[in-house]
Order: sequence, then C-alpha cells, then structure tokens
Amino acid sequence: MSPPRPAEPAEVPVLAALHAAAFPPEERWGESAIRLMLGLEGAFGLVVERVAGPAGFVLARAVAGEAEILTIAVDPAAQRTGLGAALLGAALAEVTRRGATVLFLEVSERNAPARALYARAGAEPVGRRRRYYPDRSDALVLRITPPSG
Repeated sequence: MSPPRPAEPAEVPVLAALHAAAFPPEERWGESAIRLMLGLEGAFGLVVERVAGPAGFVLARAVAGEAEILTIAVDPAAQRTGLGAALLGAALAEVTRRGATVLFLEVSERNAPARALYARAGAEPVGRRRRYYPDRSDALVLRITPPSG
C-alpha cells in the first residue's frame, strides 16, 4: 500500500467506480457528485493505491477551523486491511494542517465496521439524523478532535 496522495481531477471516473463498488446502489456517488464535492471550498481528496491502482479514497473539507469527512470508500477486496484507517489518519493530518480543530462525519448506525474504525480514532457521537439513509437507518453524527501539531 502506498501512502495516501492527493486525488487528481482526471481520476474522478476511477473514484466514482470505486465508490460504486464500496456502497449499495442507492448510496453511490457518480462522477458529477465527486467532482462537485472536490470543488467545494476547502475540499480535498486523498487516494491510497495498491498494485492495481486506487484501492480507496477519502473526500473531506476544512473551512473556518472545522472539517468534515464527506465520504470514505475502500474497494471491497481491500477492506479490513488498514486502508480505511490510513485514509482517516491522512485526512486528520491534512485538516489539522489546514487549521481545523474539530472534524465531523456521519455514519449509518448499521455500519459496524465503520463505527469501529471511527471509535478507534476517538470519534464521539454528538447527534443523530433519523432515517437519513435510503435504507431508513439513522445517521450518527460523530466528532473527532484531531491531534494538535
């Protein structure tokens, strides 16, 4: 696994395909959604590669001292290999570099592997969005305080 690197605009089709592989059909982001997210103020993408190319990515943004994870997607064949943790760690480092003192994200209450990943990073629940996801599951709003320095 390579260290996370910045996503390139030309990779948007590959990132959309990766997102489609990682999420159920009703939660997939297409090329236009990913391009839109990367165009937001303070937004950035980080990609982790394996031998065959991109195996995971994170989209995040940091503005006015706060940050948010927009999405993390890992190829199902590469899940549970540390890629998600590497992407989350790299995103935390980048938002800290950009001056954020808090990072927010949402996760389905039904997504136990992602919830465990975020808990290991120190995420604490701060809210709930009822029936937020297409499967009608609640979104847990989590907060992580990035390590300073």
